[in-house]
Amino acid sequence: GAVVSGRGGGMKLLTHNMLTSPGNAKGFPLKIEASEVVEEESDFNGEFIARMVPKLEWKALLGAVREVGITTSLPAEVPEGYEGNDEFLRALHHVLVEVEVMEGELVCPETGRKYPIKAGIPSMV
Repeated sequence: GAVVSGRGGGMKLLTHNMLTSPGNAKGFPLKIEASEVVEEESDFNGEFIARMVPKLEWKALLGAVREVGITTSLPAEVPEGYEGNDEFLRALHHVLVEVEVMEGELVCPETGRKYPIKAGIPSMV
């Protein structure tokens, strides 16, 4: 799918990082099959992003970035002293809150069940 600017209101990768397939112990991370991804600028809040880092499943986030087809400077591991690393926090801000999946599917890694994303909203039922 194409990455375009505008619209907004889609499923953010921050949200994706916390979603799991209902009723499946191994239902994380959900694979993203995106047909439409948008990048929407939003105000940078370094403190908020730094507070999110310990809550993130880092490998799942990097996988999601690959699946939606965006380029990032994020490293393979969270760097030491990331709280004061403006370049890292800005790159992470972009990936977590400015990249939005508008259309596509989330796929359970265990069962292969697909959950649609329509108009930016994942349906997990």
